[in-house]
Amino acid sequence: MQAGARPYPVPPFPRQHQRKPGLETRLDPPPMYEAPYWKGSFKLLDKVALITGGDSGIGRAVAVLFAREGADIAIVHLDEPEDADITRRAVESEGRRCLVISGDVAKRAFCFDAVARVVKELGGLDVLVNNAAFQLHTGRFEDLNEDQFDRTMKTNLYGYFHMAQAAVPHMKAGSAIVNNGSVTGLRGSKFLLDYSMTKGGIHAFTRSLAGHLVPRGIRVNAVAPGPVWTPFNPADKQASVVAEFGADVPMKRPAQPEEIAPAFVFLASPQCSSYITGEILPVVGGYGH
Repeated sequence: MQAGARPYPVPPFPRQHQRKPGLETRLDPPPMYEAPYWKGSFKLLDKVALITGGDSGIGRAVAVLFAREGADIAIVHLDEPEDADITRRAVESEGRRCLVISGDVAKRAFCFDAVARVVKELGGLDVLVNNAAFQLHTGRFEDLNEDQFDRTMKTNLYGYFHMAQAAVPHMKAGSAIVNNGSVTGLRGSKFLLDYSMTKGGIHAFTRSLAGHLVPRGIRVNAVAPGPVWTPFNPADKQASVVAEFGADVPMKRPAQPEEIAPAFVFLASPQCSSYITGEILPVVGGYGH
């Protein structure tokens, strides 16, 4: 289904596989993040936003749209300097500042250091986007080992918790946290047991933290995307599976990152969602219909 401002790629895609964490520069076709038809209207004017996993995929698209809406951006990435530099240049081309920080969100000390650096160098923190994640398919339940389970939990749950706990003391009324959940947290996924557990946990964390922060005027929401064309996919799945990625959803294709990013703008902006907190917004290509 093509219902956007411009046509988007449909499977089959070229067969491809990458080593984790994957590079967007090597993905074919390249993910579409520029959103050329999106016109900024100062929804985040002079805000400061910190985006984890901001070097590629959904994180890069969110960084670009946030900058177009007037925000200065800090991105956190694990070990993808080439992708991160492309994001930095894309943000700066929108006329905003971009701070790039490399490190592992699974480590509590790094999260607190990163937030402190953002506040010092960009002058504050208004929006936190928890987006960085780890995913690895497992064919048989018995083959899901403890090391993989721990890594998924540490990145996807601990990382969100550490970042939020570091960020909240610097936030004021009108600030927002937007977590990246997943359709797998809503529907489950038989080959992504640990990942789906964390995404369901992120949804519960979102609702619980939202209630806790209402008295402070800080909204907390989540976006739950369906399949999205990012380096996540060829860095996990076999090449033959990547070729058909997204073909099983009603729209018969994966989303492009620029199709997901507007949901983050909506939930981050006090102009758009001042009466919304504790919600999970699915953007899943027609699942359930």
